[in-house]
Amino acid sequence: MVMLHLLHSLRFNVIPIIVDEGIKGYRNRTIPYAEKMCKHLGLELHKVSFKEAYGKTLDQMVKEGGRNACSYCGVFRRDLLNRKARELGCTKLAIGHNLDDEVQSILMNFFRGELNRLARGGPVTGIVQDKRFIPRVKPLRECSEKENVIYALLKGIEYSDIECPYAVTAYRGTVRDAVNLVEAKYPGTKLSILHTNDKLIPILRKNIKATGPLDYCEVCGEPSAERICKACQFKKEF
Repeated sequence: MVMLHLLHSLRFNVIPIIVDEGIKGYRNRTIPYAEKMCKHLGLELHKVSFKEAYGKTLDQMVKEGGRNACSYCGVFRRDLLNRKARELGCTKLAIGHNLDDEVQSILMNFFRGELNRLARGGPVTGIVQDKRFIPRVKPLRECSEKENVIYALLKGIEYSDIECPYAVTAYRGTVRDAVNLVEAKYPGTKLSILHTNDKLIPILRKNIKATGPLDYCEVCGEPSAERICKACQFKKEF
């Protein structure tokens, strides 16, 4: 919501999109805030849902599948956002990742040894030459979570601070707590991690096949780095 407010105030031509994953007690309580804000700004909010697109809510996927919620959520959210942005004729897909989100993702990828994911990071992601893949931009990536909250309070933006119920069991939560502990003792650590990673990206891209032309999923036809995209692979699990 902070990102939408900023881009709108800077007179960008923005088309708001929100994903309803189907998380009981969470999404049904947070979407109304986005609806209210879009109405205030005179913008149409485009909603897409897991239930309509895949036939099941995230809650159902977690019960029936063999993976944790974040695995399903990340893959299906990216799939839906790309499809909807393309359908609406968008040239860029702005996502609200802040400094905390970025640093957590960087360290998670590093801890897991996923250098290809690190190479695909940065302020603009998805830099592949394919009209079916909408590049993602991150306007808030150097703004901390606290700064986002302060902005919302100063601008009178009504928002929900309810945390996703699946967050307590997520690997990201452990990394978040560790980074916050170091940041509290050594302020500036988060920005240092982000800027160091940005310096490494060009080096990684030279040595790792992380970008370039994509293939297409044999099932759905969407851009994919594999013969069958992750979304279609996951859909077979439930």
